[in-house]
Amino acid sequence: MWIDTHCHLDAAEFDADRDVVREAARQAGVARCVIPAVQRAHWPDVAQLAQRHGDAYALGIHPLYVPQAQEADLLALDHALTERRDDPRLVAVGEIGLDFFVPELCSPEMRERQWFFYFAQLKLAQQHGLPVILHVRRSADLLLKGLRQCPVVSGIAHAFNGSHQQAQAFVDMGFALGFGGTLTYERSLQLRRLASDLPVSALVLETDAPDIPPHWLYQTAEQRAKGVPQGRNSPAELPRMAQVLAALRGVPLPELAAATLANACRVLPKLAALYHRDP
Repeated sequence: MWIDTHCHLDAAEFDADRDVVREAARQAGVARCVIPAVQRAHWPDVAQLAQRHGDAYALGIHPLYVPQAQEADLLALDHALTERRDDPRLVAVGEIGLDFFVPELCSPEMRERQWFFYFAQLKLAQQHGLPVILHVRRSADLLLKGLRQCPVVSGIAHAFNGSHQQAQAFVDMGFALGFGGTLTYERSLQLRRLASDLPVSALVLETDAPDIPPHWLYQTAEQRAKGVPQGRNSPAELPRMAQVLAALRGVPLPELAAATLANACRVLPKLAALYHRDP
């Protein structure tokens, strides 16, 4: 059985068939999904989805939504985490972090604003004793700086694509690294080396559905211009992504399933009890 540690099941791309998508993933062996929120308006939806499908969720403000976020949202997050502290499905603060890839977020003003929201949410995670789910895009070193200044219990560096040194720094802080669709591309040489060389205890699996499609769903810009639709990523793709990782590491698939499941439950401790519950 598998855990998809990062799946945006609340995304609009799933509005037409969300329940069907989740059931297909269950039939494929994905026992639980972690649904991270990206903005305040989505917090009730991810909690309701997790309850409906027997999954887990996280509450936070994604860096891409920082431009429209307000400081009042941080007070609301504190309130929501307090109000839901006994909810076994609330497993983390997330998705939070820093994004220095999107040009609109890279001005000095926006970098400062991102840092403000990131660090404030780290403090809330620390205060509430929760792990964090981190958005890492050209920002690993600064994220690590924040964690050194405000340590949290554990977490996941989602869609990790940094250096071995950065990976080890996260691992030393009790984090796991999320691997998914990007790993399936043969040109992802550095990432594949990292996924092969790191101890298996550092790895968790994720789809980031509907984003980051694996290579078998990806269409080039030329293909899309000809009318070939981009394949939609979904949590049902996780076992096939896992097959790629198992082949890279030369381990049996059941062994990888057991290890990544244990890792997910270690870095998101409330997930362990939830995993063994009936949906």
